[in-house]
Amino acid sequence: MLVWTLIVGLSFPAVGLLSEGLPPLFLTAIRFAIAAIAFAPLIWRAPDRWPSLPGFFLYAIMGLCLAGFFGAMFSAAHQVSALSMATLYVSVPLLAYMFGRMIGVERADLALLGSLFLGVAGALALAWAGSERVSQGMAFGLAEGLFFLGCAASALYPVLSKWGLKRGWLSDSAAIRTFWSLIAGGLLTGLLGLIFEPVHSLGRITATDLLLVAYLGIFSSGVTFWLLQRGTGVLSPGTVTAYTYLIPFVSMIVLFVSDPETIGWHWLPGSIAVILAILLLLRRSTRQLHPAAAPQTAIDPSARTGV
Repeated sequence: MLVWTLIVGLSFPAVGLLSEGLPPLFLTAIRFAIAAIAFAPLIWRAPDRWPSLPGFFLYAIMGLCLAGFFGAMFSAAHQVSALSMATLYVSVPLLAYMFGRMIGVERADLALLGSLFLGVAGALALAWAGSERVSQGMAFGLAEGLFFLGCAASALYPVLSKWGLKRGWLSDSAAIRTFWSLIAGGLLTGLLGLIFEPVHSLGRITATDLLLVAYLGIFSSGVTFWLLQRGTGVLSPGTVTAYTYLIPFVSMIVLFVSDPETIGWHWLPGSIAVILAILLLLRRSTRQLHPAAAPQTAIDPSARTGV
């Protein structure tokens, strides 16, 4: 999940490098297609590579979630700053926890909720420090609202994945779940593009744009959602998505590299809060993965041999 955070954090500036005027829905469909092609060899010989009928429907909904987020991301790329996008994205863990509670894949957990709020506070403090430094206000307009809806769709994706896993509708393989959700998302997004966007607008795409979309497809879509699916298999949706609190931290590091003069004490409170929240979540994740480790060694001598 830490690798996932690094890739996602670097994807926000990369999206901003795309040429203006390109159709966001078509770009998203191309991005998903590239990611799915990259994953196809990994699942080709898997015995459960074909989903069941309920699985197909669930993958379609999960694909809509992906399409909603990435479509909103491309649409807002030239209207919302990379720092603002990263800031809005920190709403995802709380939304995932709320959605998870609604459909029964999250338990009531005050400790987790406290860690989530601590992470939100730290991420917002980092965003405030960044907006003060680059003289950007924290206005919330139509473009920001569109991206927030995309964030809600992103929060729903791991919740639905966990829900499908609990019911046996989805494969245990993270690669297979990633592949089919990308296929569904790409097809649905491409269909929406045919309805709402002029196909000829793709003629403006440059070689640099194609390289950026390929990078975003393989890494920011394929690899990140594979990592997210792996995390979702063993952790709760709220815990998995809470690693997004490090995304503004990554954006801050990128800003420091490009402009070292931005380093100052005003970045410290948010950085401490984010790091503390992540450490608490790492400790929680370890306990979830090894819940019986401590009691076993105390009462069962065979635990020392790994039996």
